[in-house]
Amino acid sequence: MDATQQSELIGGRRHAPGQWSTVWVAPLQGEPFVVLESTDLLVEAPNWSDDGRLVVNGGGRLWSLPPTHGAGLSPIVIDGVSRLNNDHVLAPNGDDVFVTSDDGHLYVAPLSGGSARRVTVPRNVRHYLHGVSTDGGTLAFVEIPCEHDGRDPQGRLGLVSTSGGEVRHLDTGDGHLDGPEFTPDGEWIVFNSDAFTDEPGHAQLGRIRVDGSGLERLVESDTVDWFPHVSPDGRFASYVSFPAGTLGHPADVPVVVNVVSTDDWSTPIQSYSVFGGQGTLNVNSWSPDSDALAFVEYPTRE
Repeated sequence: MDATQQSELIGGRRHAPGQWSTVWVAPLQGEPFVVLESTDLLVEAPNWSDDGRLVVNGGGRLWSLPPTHGAGLSPIVIDGVSRLNNDHVLAPNGDDVFVTSDDGHLYVAPLSGGSARRVTVPRNVRHYLHGVSTDGGTLAFVEIPCEHDGRDPQGRLGLVSTSGGEVRHLDTGDGHLDGPEFTPDGEWIVFNSDAFTDEPGHAQLGRIRVDGSGLERLVESDTVDWFPHVSPDGRFASYVSFPAGTLGHPADVPVVVNVVSTDDWSTPIQSYSVFGGQGTLNVNSWSPDSDALAFVEYPTRE
């Protein structure tokens, strides 16, 4: 059974007519290059494993991809979960992967494939994973209420032990939060939030200490900025910028993938203009040596 047939059986996001997925690797030194062009399976959100493979999602499951053009996708078979979305994070131990299921829960499973264990307990919320602490003991996620008063529900930052248990919340202000991710030094969580501006939906980048103190804005821009990711050595970061006025992080819009120094988040070192958005840079896709970044583009014939 090929990737297209498996995707049809499992479900998941699909290409528009005449569209395809292009997975890019962009070295800090050198030109970006393509490692995958898929017209069948829509792939999203690369992670980068310690042994040099990319881990992407597509068709409701995870796939392994060597960062070499023409190598192709290999399925990672995880049992005991329903369809997966693009919020997945690799564990610091190199052996496990934390995933978000369409049932609204977080799970952990062997990166090589196998049975999953649910981390979160049933509550009247949905969980969307974005970060794991450097010691592998805590997950950072977005919590969205299942029921709300008719307004767009706002995400808030939740922390939970990887063994399960009580959720702790950090107050990042009155605005939708997304993309919370631990920095490599373990001291901060970076994220994007609407709380820094009076304009609804105008997400900007910020950070907060893991103890809930020190809330601050990292970038002041006219664009709508999402999904900050700090490189393993802590020197660089990436994020994706949507056009001004964009609400949320939609698919199929012109966006810019930015690479910055963590000493100056406002001045891009590199910028890549792509057609994408949702799926392009949802998770941390820095290489283990911090020398390259992976992201996904979704071009069309039009």
